[in-house]
Amino acid sequence: MRVVAGEYGGRKLRAVPGMKTRPTTDKVKEAVFNIIGPYFDGGNSLDLFAGSGGLSIEGVSRGIAHAVLIDRQGAAIKTIKQNIEVTKEPDKFTVLKRDAQQAVKTLSQQGQQFNLIYFDPPYKEQKIVAEIELLMQLDLLATDCRIMCETNQEAALPDTIGNCQVLERKSYGITQITIYQYQGV
Repeated sequence: MRVVAGEYGGRKLRAVPGMKTRPTTDKVKEAVFNIIGPYFDGGNSLDLFAGSGGLSIEGVSRGIAHAVLIDRQGAAIKTIKQNIEVTKEPDKFTVLKRDAQQAVKTLSQQGQQFNLIYFDPPYKEQKIVAEIELLMQLDLLATDCRIMCETNQEAALPDTIGNCQVLERKSYGITQITIYQYQGV
């Protein structure tokens, strides 16, 4: 695994040890950022199932100003912190060891909003529709926020979730990427 492009391009990243996480491949990561970016002029991102932190680090490398990474596994948090060290800019990242639903409620109370959201939950635990609805309810989505969902082919995400419309959907082997854009209220 590596950072594909941007300021940190080419830097190697660690994977979370064990079989509890499934890192996004470099090929899929590059394809995702070609759809949603490929580069950004600031903004904030949120990764609710951060794993190794590779997606958020890629986003910051490409211009996202600040990334919030959430995971509930200790091994994932340790790996995220090691990978952030590779950037030499730890102030651009906030890492929270929490359950995703608890974390978003806290972020909402702090008045935060995000321009880019990453959803890459374990395939067996996908509740993406309900989680996106919760983000809208908690007012965490900035206008035109893009939401990247990485699922397996069986997930069958809808074309519309509340005020979010599918921008693009692509398949890469067993992985499906669905990109939504929030239309605002």
